[in-house]
Amino acid sequence: MQKLSALIRQGAAQLSLALDDVQVSKALGFLALIRKWNRVVNLTSIDRGAQAVAKHLMDSFAIHRFITGATICDVGSGAGLPGIPLAILFPHKDFILLDSNGRKTSFMTQARVELDLNNITVVQHRVEAWQGEQADSRFDQVVCRAYASLNKIASTTAHLIKPGGSILAMKGATDEPLTEPGYQLERVPLKVPLLQAERQVCILKREPATHLSAHHLKECG
Repeated sequence: MQKLSALIRQGAAQLSLALDDVQVSKALGFLALIRKWNRVVNLTSIDRGAQAVAKHLMDSFAIHRFITGATICDVGSGAGLPGIPLAILFPHKDFILLDSNGRKTSFMTQARVELDLNNITVVQHRVEAWQGEQADSRFDQVVCRAYASLNKIASTTAHLIKPGGSILAMKGATDEPLTEPGYQLERVPLKVPLLQAERQVCILKREPATHLSAHHLKECG
């Protein structure tokens, strides 16, 4: 455990993050929960050691400087990635973790309780149909990892983003185009500590006057 703790601090320092003891303890607890639940629920193919620190914690922490909003929705959150590590990092921001899989939302709910993450709300629902907890619920930012193509992400989450808000889509090496109207796209390469893989964040900034996409209007039809 001490070795993993040192590894977490070392990786965080490479991202210019100084984690306190509580944050390191919660990060370790999160990895332990993944390992425990992975025995019965297919959360991830990597659940232990340095690989888990790199793939689950560092990969999530790597987008920290782009988290500028106060309310963030993690769509297709799965094992709580990147939402739970980001919630540990930003205890004063509010995170919605959205997924349609009941077993995965059960895991995230347990993680919320055991890690005392009061800034998290877990929701089991399909992103295309979910309107938020309140009629006017829209978020400053949407984040996602390994969720879908850029066009699908843009079209299915349009109703969740405030005008002027943004989507942070975590991707590997790809130059896939964005044709969905109403967004400005910026690709920023990421260097993830301990991870030997090309990573980038695709920032889709919502144009202030953008209306709901045709896809979403059809879904809500």
